[in-house]
Amino acid sequence: MIRISPIRLIGAEGEQVGVVETNEAMKMAIEKGLDLVEIVPDTRPPVCKIMDYGKYKYELSQKQRRDRAATKATEMKEIRLGRSVKIDSHDIQVRVDQSRRFLMHGHKVMVTQRFKGREIAHRELGLENLREVATALADVAKVEQTPRWMGKQASIILAPDKVKVEALKRKIEKEKAAKIAAGLKVEEEKSIEQLEAELQTQNANEGPDDAD
Repeated sequence: MIRISPIRLIGAEGEQVGVVETNEAMKMAIEKGLDLVEIVPDTRPPVCKIMDYGKYKYELSQKQRRDRAATKATEMKEIRLGRSVKIDSHDIQVRVDQSRRFLMHGHKVMVTQRFKGREIAHRELGLENLREVATALADVAKVEQTPRWMGKQASIILAPDKVKVEALKRKIEKEKAAKIAAGLKVEEEKSIEQLEAELQTQNANEGPDDAD
């Protein structure tokens, strides 16, 4: 598909071969069992390289995936403790588990407690829920922002504690290795995309803030 000749050629080891005719460069690539890939098409002569194109595409996709993950790691995730301070312990644990997964992926988490109707007169109940979450996540996070009020809701922000997160990751990997060695099944971890979809559905089901 390279229509222009000659080209400036880079060899398979990254060496500068120089300006050669395109058909000659293609022969060199075929002899090595590799591909001739145009990497800088806008110059004259265009720059081409002898490489494994399939491997190149794979490595490029992996780099793009890492770059996207690095960008996403700066995002803030909001975990809501229901529409009311009357959230049971099981539902709080669900939110704790979700928060832990996001924190382990490097995200900050905003935990929000909403107050329904006259519940705002009993702020201490909502603040206790927030304290419970912060305490449960002390093994991987630190409180970056203490309760901040906005209308009928209060929020705290938790940030990953990198030292604790890395220690927990090592512990989990050891436990996985031990299970595999014992022939036990290792549960597959949810991807960040699955976690985000789960959170979006959960927030949508809880509906908008209470207006009473």
